[in-house]
Amino acid sequence: MGFLSYMGQLAFLLRDLITAFQSGVWRLKLVAHEIVAIGFGSQAVVIVTGAFTGAVFTFQTYAKFKDFGVESTVGAIVSVALCRELGPVLAGLMVSGRVGAAMAADIGTMKVTEQVDALRVMGVHPVDYLVLPRFIAMMVSMPLLVAESIAFGLLASYVVAVHGYGVPEAWFLAHMREHTNMLDVGIGMIKGFVFGVIITIVACHQGLRAENGAVGVGVGTTRAVVISSLAMLICNFFLSILLNYLSPLGTGM
Repeated sequence: MGFLSYMGQLAFLLRDLITAFQSGVWRLKLVAHEIVAIGFGSQAVVIVTGAFTGAVFTFQTYAKFKDFGVESTVGAIVSVALCRELGPVLAGLMVSGRVGAAMAADIGTMKVTEQVDALRVMGVHPVDYLVLPRFIAMMVSMPLLVAESIAFGLLASYVVAVHGYGVPEAWFLAHMREHTNMLDVGIGMIKGFVFGVIITIVACHQGLRAENGAVGVGVGTTRAVVISSLAMLICNFFLSILLNYLSPLGTGM
């Protein structure tokens, strides 16, 4: 019952958010500020995560593929894995830890200090003012952060494979281009968009529900990171099946 109640609360928040989005009052200055905080502020974390994920995945893949004499296909394997799974999932988890926690803490602090109630007194809906700008900023920033994570992962993979292990550059790039297409990149972008929705909804909901002072803010922040991370991992499985089924190259699972 508690789970159903929680899902219902998220659904009501999503409904209010869609209504606010359709109103056309987006407060673009707040959106721009949030894009800087979310997108620009998360670049370092995403770049490091993507680069070292690509590097270590290349290292492990090459070590095994060399036993079978197919080390030249490392570029294709790493590219597809980064585009479809590793890039969006790891970027989402890192953004959840950084941005999701900040959202929950900021809104939670406003809630326990009665600033949210003050907004209502002034005739401003909290979802319109607090949630919608963060939602729009996340929808803009998250796919770009995922793309950045994938790009730096591929760059690190190239450096490790070609300059580290001596894989012929022509083979590495040819296999990568042959087996990676816009569908793979599109799947990563779609997942990034969905993960951004999850992070925003969960984090803002925890912030709006915060109570009992600083302790409640801390609890809400922790819950926001844990719940959004678990939700992304679970959603990623079903989203992978759905996108694979809908794609022209899908297996029809």
